[in-house]
Amino acid sequence: MDLTAAERTAAEFLAALGVATHTGTMADTPRRMARAYAEMLTPRPFDLTTFTNDEHYDELVLARTIPMHSICEHHMLPFLGVAHVGYLPGQRILGLSKLARVVELFARRPQVQERLTKQIADWLQTHLQPRGVGVVIEAEHLCMRVRGVCAAGTSTITSTLLGTLREDPRSRAEFLALTTAAPAAPAGGRHG
Repeated sequence: MDLTAAERTAAEFLAALGVATHTGTMADTPRRMARAYAEMLTPRPFDLTTFTNDEHYDELVLARTIPMHSICEHHMLPFLGVAHVGYLPGQRILGLSKLARVVELFARRPQVQERLTKQIADWLQTHLQPRGVGVVIEAEHLCMRVRGVCAAGTSTITSTLLGTLREDPRSRAEFLALTTAAPAAPAGGRHG
């Protein structure tokens, strides 16, 4: 990544749009802009941590409402929302934090939501070899909210189901029901 070139290009881009960056509060904007995009487009490295499924756990493992954000490859504007990622274990189970890391791995690049959903599912299927994988992403795209149709509040939902979660109607229904269920109340919390 060449942050110096990105900063120079950001200044040229803003100037071409008639945005003055030589004044006090805008003087550092090209640098901040370059660093912001660099951060949004760079996933943190991680080691895949798996464990032998010694207990032969064969029920669904699901991490819900994983915060995610990406950059729309068509307009270079963010889209953000949540991912629900689950799998039916085979011989190995995954360190739970790795589900969020895999989401970030593919979200931190110019994307379309459909591809992002499939990449996460395919990666888990390849690296973990579970009996099934499910990914649902719900996101709001700023390219729809702040330009063009200006459809604020519109969310886009995409899903990819593989293996048993695609083929078995009961497993599929369980996964989809759990991804739309209300989050559990914190321990000791009150309802109503």
